[in-house]
Amino acid sequence: MSARTTEVPPGPSSAAAERLPREHVRVIALLLVSAFVVILNETTMGVALPSVMDEFDITESSGQWLTTGFLLTMAVVIPATGWLLQRLGTRGAFILAMSLFTTGTFLAAIAPVFGLLVAARVVQASGTAIMMPLLMTTVMSTVPPHRRGRVMGNVSLVIAVAPALGPTVSGGIVTAFGWREVFWVVLPIAAVALLLGALLVRDVADRAQTRLDPPSLLLAAGAFGGLVYGLSALGEAAQHAMPVSPAVPLVGGAAVLALFVWRQLVLQRTDAALLDLRVFRARGFGVGLSVMAVSMIAMFGMIIGLPLVLQEAMGLDALTSGLLMLPGGLLMGLLGPVVGRLYDRVGPRPLAVPGVTAVGVAMLLFANLSPTSPMWWVVLGHLVLSLGLAFIFTPTFTSALAGLKPSLYSHGSAAVTTVQQLAGAAGTALFVALLTLRKVSLLDEGATAAEATAGGAQLAFTVAAVVVVGALVLATRLRKSDTPAEVAGH
Repeated sequence: MSARTTEVPPGPSSAAAERLPREHVRVIALLLVSAFVVILNETTMGVALPSVMDEFDITESSGQWLTTGFLLTMAVVIPATGWLLQRLGTRGAFILAMSLFTTGTFLAAIAPVFGLLVAARVVQASGTAIMMPLLMTTVMSTVPPHRRGRVMGNVSLVIAVAPALGPTVSGGIVTAFGWREVFWVVLPIAAVALLLGALLVRDVADRAQTRLDPPSLLLAAGAFGGLVYGLSALGEAAQHAMPVSPAVPLVGGAAVLALFVWRQLVLQRTDAALLDLRVFRARGFGVGLSVMAVSMIAMFGMIIGLPLVLQEAMGLDALTSGLLMLPGGLLMGLLGPVVGRLYDRVGPRPLAVPGVTAVGVAMLLFANLSPTSPMWWVVLGHLVLSLGLAFIFTPTFTSALAGLKPSLYSHGSAAVTTVQQLAGAAGTALFVALLTLRKVSLLDEGATAAEATAGGAQLAFTVAAVVVVGALVLATRLRKSDTPAEVAGH
């Protein structure tokens, strides 16, 4: 089935022609549901970690591998998804992704020892890494430019709302039943999605018989794995001494990344690159990606930082902390399709500029939290943040990918998702490191544990607000691009 869809200018007389083929709608809907489930799973273990630590009698530094291992696997697998999607097609990639995720979920639910639980999370992450590039590539391949905004609005719902709702859903399940039930609840949903995909999904984009370059795969694993591990280790090193300095994997990852980039530049001359870097030549790709990255740093920093303030400084339990963040997650979900329709009308800049501004305001609101702050202040800050993120993600994702040729959609989607993981790890590391360092300093000065935690969070959120200023400058440079003929050298 060809990926090309005849573009018809919008208007009352062309309503029927604008409709997507039914098989395309079915595939996109199934991908959206499946992606929501797998991405939701990415942030469920944070709230469940204390229960896991109690059952397996492990330390916090060991338990954090449930999240770090997940992020590392994502960082290693995602760069290869551009090649994988072209090789397997829509159907093959979907079945592989959901098979891995379903298998990993089952293994995690029955894991008798902590080592198997970590291994199960790695299998889960392998499937998750394939799903988001698959969803983006499918949308770009099947939806005409003048309708992409509303569809990508639903994609941004998955990307932003699923991680935000993860702690809330997990907190409720863990409090009521236990940590294993988090996986048992997800398992039947994943299994049904896999079955429906096997029955209904067909290829909606042309396959390309490209060869896999093993050295590129090894370099990608070393580069992105080293960078994500080093960033994750920064936060851990701020809490206690580590046998190896985080600078080692960071410097090593950066060096290997340089080799990876060099090899891709050579291979893309013959269209054999694992991750084709010509996507960065497209108008608007780099700017959109940069704004998205800063926003992801703020979001993941909030996901890790805000619960610490709520539980350690304000004395709330995990379930209450999750519920306070629920209204913002719901608001983001409701706004996704609305922002998508607005994007189709006005383009990215009028949406992203106020969105980035709202994120900065939210960071300042969070920077004023204290042990005695009212809960409505938390809800207000999270609502403002969610409002801002809703106005950022759809414009940045859509405008970044819109200038690519169809042959580069899979590579562009892989690049976007790779940067997401690096930004998420950077946001987590930044918040944990700043919070911990300031907390230790305040404890030495005689502050209580609650006051010290709140003071550390205030510093972290203030720094985040400053970082967002850079994204605001970049957001003013965003512009809409509906023509894919702007990638030079292809």
